[in-house]
Amino acid sequence: MKIKQYRTQFIKELSPFYDAYEAESFFYLILEDKHRLRQIDLALNHELNFSEKDFVVWDSFLNQLKKEVPIQYLLGKTSFYGLDFEVNENVLIPRPETEELVEWIINENKKIDKSKEIKILDIGTGSGCIAISLAKNLPNAKVYAIDVSKKALDTAKRNAINNKVDVTFMLKNILELEILKSDYDIIVSNPPYVRNLEKAEIKKNVLDFEPHLALFVDDNDALVFYRKIAELAEKNLLENGKLYFEINQYLGKEMTDLLEKMNFKNIELRKDIYDNDRMIKGNI
Repeated sequence: MKIKQYRTQFIKELSPFYDAYEAESFFYLILEDKHRLRQIDLALNHELNFSEKDFVVWDSFLNQLKKEVPIQYLLGKTSFYGLDFEVNENVLIPRPETEELVEWIINENKKIDKSKEIKILDIGTGSGCIAISLAKNLPNAKVYAIDVSKKALDTAKRNAINNKVDVTFMLKNILELEILKSDYDIIVSNPPYVRNLEKAEIKKNVLDFEPHLALFVDDNDALVFYRKIAELAEKNLLENGKLYFEINQYLGKEMTDLLEKMNFKNIELRKDIYDNDRMIKGNI
């Protein structure tokens, strides 16, 4: 069967689960990953064929996509802030909103005197996307990263090697720490923030396949990680140090109140590309 014919069949079979645009995007992601062919290559040569061996691979992808397994997990990789990252069931798939947080940090700190080292700590690093992107784009940064999951840290370490950056990774449960062993200029975190009451809003491909440890918090204490990290930041941020968070879109006011009560200064709440309250910063 010609690739162009299979493309039509592929999109049709996925139509009960995804819109046509998304299904088509999956097709071309797999085509490029497995065959090194782009959309333009198919447009220029309608006669390209799949072999019987190819069909086995493609049908496997198709069956997994029908179960709504994330395409990033099927390919084992994704892009974030212009870099390639390995992803698997042990780490969250990085989101565009988190890229916005990284962009904010880079823009605010890239003009700092290059002779001055910036010490950055990323708490709950997962795939390492935040820590690695900051290390890649802030040449004078010394970056550290914490996670409670050893399997997540193993993934993050491979991502640091593949992206040719030096990040120090530490296996720690942040809720069990009373003080950090070092002081930092910047602390950043994208901790679990989805309340159980919001599960109905979560798509099946996230709810069924991404790690709940990195996603959900108890409805009765949704700010547990933020409060703990802010307490540590009070003790371990250097003078004029900055604390950055990605946050639950429904808890912008609560987060602002929390940082105000803890005497953080210059608090700024920002919206993401979807016009949701998504990130906040405070200075010590």
